[in-house]
Amino acid sequence: MAEFKNPNAGGSGGPESRSFLVMMVVMVGVIVGLQYWRARNQPDTPPAQTAPATAPQSPAPSATPSPTPSPTLDPAHTTGPTQATPTIAATAEASTVVENDLYRITFSNRGGQVTSWVLKKLRDDAGQPLDLIDHEAAARFGQPLSLYTYDPALTQQLATALYVATPPAASLQAPSTLSFDYASGPITVHKSFTFGAGYLVHAEATVLRDGVPIRALLAWPSGLGDLEKPRLHIGRSSFAGDTVVDTLADGHETHIASKKVSGGETLNAAFAFAGVSDQYFAATFLPDHPADATLVTLHHQIQLDEILRAHNLPAKSNAFVPVIGAAIGSLSGHDSVNLFVGPKDIDLLKSIHTATGSSLEPILDFGFWGPIGKYLFLGLRAVHSMLPNATLPTSAPGNFSWGWAIVLFTVLINLVLLPLRVQGMRSALKMQRIQPQLDAIKAKYKNPKATDPRMAEMNAEIMQCQKDNGVSMFGGCIPSLIQLPLLLAFFTMMTKVVELRQAHFFWLPDLSSADPWHILPIFMVLTSFLVQFYTPSPGVDPQQQRMMAFMMPAFSGYMTWNYAAGLGLYWNVGNLIMILQQAVMNYTSLGREMRELAAKRAARKAVAAARPAARTPPPKTLQGRR
Repeated sequence: MAEFKNPNAGGSGGPESRSFLVMMVVMVGVIVGLQYWRARNQPDTPPAQTAPATAPQSPAPSATPSPTPSPTLDPAHTTGPTQATPTIAATAEASTVVENDLYRITFSNRGGQVTSWVLKKLRDDAGQPLDLIDHEAAARFGQPLSLYTYDPALTQQLATALYVATPPAASLQAPSTLSFDYASGPITVHKSFTFGAGYLVHAEATVLRDGVPIRALLAWPSGLGDLEKPRLHIGRSSFAGDTVVDTLADGHETHIASKKVSGGETLNAAFAFAGVSDQYFAATFLPDHPADATLVTLHHQIQLDEILRAHNLPAKSNAFVPVIGAAIGSLSGHDSVNLFVGPKDIDLLKSIHTATGSSLEPILDFGFWGPIGKYLFLGLRAVHSMLPNATLPTSAPGNFSWGWAIVLFTVLINLVLLPLRVQGMRSALKMQRIQPQLDAIKAKYKNPKATDPRMAEMNAEIMQCQKDNGVSMFGGCIPSLIQLPLLLAFFTMMTKVVELRQAHFFWLPDLSSADPWHILPIFMVLTSFLVQFYTPSPGVDPQQQRMMAFMMPAFSGYMTWNYAAGLGLYWNVGNLIMILQQAVMNYTSLGREMRELAAKRAARKAVAAARPAARTPPPKTLQGRR
């Protein structure tokens, strides 16, 4: 291809320049709109409503209209003189391990709460079974399935008391039931957990004061354990994504970002589910009786330096890391919920249903481009299912199937888009054919300024010329405008689906995290430059061409430098296909005609530039005084 000349080398301005600028404005508008949509769809929460300082007052009011709770649910309320009840308490701390094929849960009789929740089929960064408890945060802010009340002293008492476990066994195999009982003075507590073959655990809890139920909520107060180790890497503290509070009430789902979660805020609504989730995992409560559900959102912070020093690592930052939690129960005082703790696998979430009949699928939030992102993933998964080793664990040695699935899926997408690219090339050819007429119109009006009334007349005449010749101003931009949503949807999808977590591909240890050697971003700059070079842009100003020839590669390299390697793989493969397609199309009859027209236009401009400029009269100078 030594004789090939860059077809971008033509033209200075024109309607296609405006078309190009419109495409860039749309691209920027989409990105800005995405941020605006996220801000609007993660509703602001009112200031935190904390527990009252004096015991006789009632709990914090709900943030949304709800039935007024019975005064008997006030944790400080008593019906008369304190009634002594037989003390029920263990004499020593003990643990009970409950497991099935999917999890291994360790309960402590201190607080009747969980100290470890291991998912057997998933691994952490060290290759060990993943524990979904953040032990650093739990030691400070509470263990999962502890009880939250509006009285801090009572909450502390319920979390530190030694309960009596039934059965008093060191280990249990699901299906089974484990209960904890405690009584001291006027307080009586009963907690019961039932385990089956799946990820769901059914939990019940009742706290009585003098025989009267008080509001005590089952809590998951301290985030999720897959964030614990990535938090230690400065600059990668957001590696595992933000922790959000997910809710579904009255058919409306919300995903409240950590910065908008108010600690201690009470929400009363018909919650089908409510809980916390991060990039890949969730701890979600499904109330048995959504109509009287009540939710408290919890927000704590951990100073990063303190954690680093605890692990004998040098302190490098004064940043604070948010720790988000949730507590849910019933206005009646008898908590009865299912709890899902596991991966946000789309099929798994679809298979789990709430008391209202809805599934947990809304927990997997693909963001602004959700519908596109979801179906992109379903298509990618369909391709993956047809590959060898697709049934092996993602982290299994030699299992490159997800990387090859991305490559093949990218090829399929580009084949589907090929007719649009051919149509865009035809539209660009039509624009080149009428370019002499457009230049004549501009010469007629002598390129008026934007404020000149003749500018509107010139634009109207140009548009009429395009219409008469069947030229669409946006025809050449349509392929790019269609690819943009696909790229942005792929951008968000890559870091949402747990299937791509720890999926390796050649030198890439994890397709959902950045390329550790930055090979893909560097290659991205090269392929993006070649795409700009080979793609015809008739009528685009040469200065704009030069700017885009460097700006777009730099932008694409920046976007993939610290982002999911799977996105860089998708983008690079797409660029290589576009270069190949364009190189072939440039030697078709369409391509040859475009090059001929571009060469003629360049020759005319060269002749025009060689003409001597009209002489202008010398500037007037002030005459000296006689």
